[in-house]
Amino acid sequence: MDDLESRLSRLTAPDLKPPVFPTADVAYTLHDTPIGTMLLAVANGRVVASSFGDEETMTNRLARAVSTRVLRQPRPLDDVRRQLDEYLAGRRHEFDLEVDLALATPFQRLVLTDLPTYTSYGRTTTYGELAGELHKPKAARAVGTALGGNPVCVVLPCHRVIGSSGALTGYAGGLDAKRFLLNLEAKS
Repeated sequence: MDDLESRLSRLTAPDLKPPVFPTADVAYTLHDTPIGTMLLAVANGRVVASSFGDEETMTNRLARAVSTRVLRQPRPLDDVRRQLDEYLAGRRHEFDLEVDLALATPFQRLVLTDLPTYTSYGRTTTYGELAGELHKPKAARAVGTALGGNPVCVVLPCHRVIGSSGALTGYAGGLDAKRFLLNLEAKS
């Protein structure tokens, strides 16, 4: 014990600096919004998650799909948070962010890649119409399942897809969040 105390007493203030961690391969943060807490993540400057999923589940998915170096580092997400906040306040209609669908399945990539092409701010489409646009007219239910697992919610506007009757159906953030987003866009 004396040896440890001796070594500690010789340390000077500069030696006691907190550690500096390297930049993560995947940086993430939890961001409180009017529609709930969202986990936002970027890798190589691209948004890989904008999700309502819980932190442990999402960081494990990111570690498996992108890199094991997943760290909670909010600074790399400043632009993502700013754009999301502007959108949720009604001051932004489109995101200027690069997206990486590393967490999506091949079918989700097919559905999500051109989603902004088939829906626009303030306009909705149905699962069936979207399936038809994708040249898979009998795949409405599969399209719904793919959208339900959208890893980049809000940024890729799966909330704009509704049931054929006009009813609001499932949304990862809950139907209240979906209603909020559609009402927000309807006001503009």
